[in-house]
Amino acid sequence: MAQYSIQLSITEDKALSFVALSQDEWIQNSVHERCRLAIDEIVNITVQKCLETNTAIPDSKDAMVTLAFEQGWVKTATQRNAEAEAEFAARAGQNETNTNV
Repeated sequence: MAQYSIQLSITEDKALSFVALSQDEWIQNSVHERCRLAIDEIVNITVQKCLETNTAIPDSKDAMVTLAFEQGWVKTATQRNAEAEAEFAARAGQNETNTNV
């Protein structure tokens, strides 16, 4: 299980207390809800890819998320960002080559 911690400034803590009964509970709920949405999105992708590739659909969401990453059907945000940056750099280099001709 992954564990994360967060530090808020005094001002941030006071501001969050203005909108939340419990800052910790609000933070926990926000993160868990975002995770739930990501899991649902990955599950949808996995079901679609399993149907396309005639692969057995795993029987749990945990297994579906694992399979999606193992098969490369989904990637981390870090991986997607690195790919986008590499593509941007390649296009920039291609444009530079075209203007130097």
